[in-house]
Amino acid sequence: MARFRFQTRDIARELARKYSTMTLQELDILESIIEPMRYKKGETILAAGDQCEYIYYLDQGLIRQFYYKNDKEVTEYLASDHTIFMSIESLFKDIPSKNQIETLELSIIYGLPKSKLEEISLHYVNIQMLYRKILEESLIISQRRADLMRFENAQSRYEKLCKQEPQVVIRTPLLHIANYLQMTPETLSRVRAASLKG
Repeated sequence: MARFRFQTRDIARELARKYSTMTLQELDILESIIEPMRYKKGETILAAGDQCEYIYYLDQGLIRQFYYKNDKEVTEYLASDHTIFMSIESLFKDIPSKNQIETLELSIIYGLPKSKLEEISLHYVNIQMLYRKILEESLIISQRRADLMRFENAQSRYEKLCKQEPQVVIRTPLLHIANYLQMTPETLSRVRAASLKG
């Protein structure tokens, strides 16, 4: 089997395209701090109690962010290819994470260490812009999920998730989707059946 090669330059370019225009020098600087990671299915990326030190870019794969409440898992976030994720409170308050992050598939991830990203952001305006845009996107995703849970019924929650994150719905075990949407697996089955009829 051919040895897998990480593509840090391609990832630097992809992040620049998505979040901020960059000079070649800025691309070089950004690439120099990117840390490639590879996880098998079912591996822990961040354990509860550990401090989050990275903004993660999921190039390929599927991840689940969750926590425990009354000894039960609560899925807080699901993400597939080309998505940013992090344990935001742990990252910015330098405290242990209450959340745990695990892979649901073999996943290729690139980490941006917060300390290094902040340091280079002081000297390069386009990297500072990238940092700000990533944080803005993270806040919007959190708000979108909060609104989904507050304002939508079960049917609408499922249909909106299908529209916003079709790959997540196709590839994630139904148990985790039900948990994320705050419904029982039985309710999710009924909702899915109704969506197929509609």
